[in-house]
Amino acid sequence: MSEKTTDISDLGEFGLIDQLTKNFELKNENSLVGVGDDAAVIQVSEDTVQLISTDMLVEGIHFNLMYMPLKHLGYKAVAVNVSDICAMNGIAQQITVSLAVSSRFPLEALEELYEGIHLACTNYGVDLVGGDTTSSTSGLVINVTVLGTAKKEDVVYRSGAKEYDLLVVTGDLGAAYMGLQVLEREKEVFKANPSIQPDLDGHDYIIERQLKPEARKDIIGYLKELEVKPTAMIDISDGLASEILHLCKASKVGCHVYDEKVPIDAKTSMTAIDFNLDPNTCALNGGEDYELLFTIDQKDFDKIKGNPHMTVIGHITNENDGIYYVDKNGSAITLKAQGWKHF
Repeated sequence: MSEKTTDISDLGEFGLIDQLTKNFELKNENSLVGVGDDAAVIQVSEDTVQLISTDMLVEGIHFNLMYMPLKHLGYKAVAVNVSDICAMNGIAQQITVSLAVSSRFPLEALEELYEGIHLACTNYGVDLVGGDTTSSTSGLVINVTVLGTAKKEDVVYRSGAKEYDLLVVTGDLGAAYMGLQVLEREKEVFKANPSIQPDLDGHDYIIERQLKPEARKDIIGYLKELEVKPTAMIDISDGLASEILHLCKASKVGCHVYDEKVPIDAKTSMTAIDFNLDPNTCALNGGEDYELLFTIDQKDFDKIKGNPHMTVIGHITNENDGIYYVDKNGSAITLKAQGWKHF
């Protein structure tokens, strides 16, 4: 190790990954795509590929057990991995689950965690096929690896967007972030006075979006029915702005995204205003929505027009034109990612 050191917080998650993996080359012909997309792509037959992704949830970083039920946590750990397979236009089929767990967790707590894992496996049609367990001195760590499949010709990468494509998002955004704000607020109230019961009335939707997100497996089915293959796709885990930047970087394109087009649920907007937050800022930077962000050729617009699950929020431009957020006044602001930072 050299004497000069670099703070990994200066690099960020993707900068760190790039730095650590820059000297690795794919040596096997069936390794089609390695690091750099939502999942690795391994060819298993002439026309079929296997998709592999992995994700880790760490207590105190990704979840707080003061308000995260273990059953919900188990479900979420599976859902966020299935979402990565959806982002490749594939279908998840198997998972492995590895746990690092401290002695403070009795068997019954782990059984509750696995009830959530079982429910997610049932809902998404995936099989639990293995894993590992070990002890931990600092709480609970869950690592899920998911395996999926797709026809080689159906796989969608982050790198396929082209100029004039339309930028589309599924569902609505910002709800998971506002659910987290409500839960954190009630946690602080409880810590100050444990006799006060949490006030969660009217917040069911946004809290569920935080505690029990759903991977958009349904969208993959809708797109097939509509005969639409996205040109590029990514799931929204770290915030819309961050994912737009990743997609544009991978595709070497620019983008205009329009403030008034970003879909936000009314409850999300009302709660954001109660917290003195701008709803669109929450939608852009909140993260953990696990919706899908994708681009389509303009010729496919009529196929998705009016679809309640999909909203066109912008369009792709030449790389030299930059990446801009256009507000309600028509002012173009350089888009920056201010969402979740891993370090």
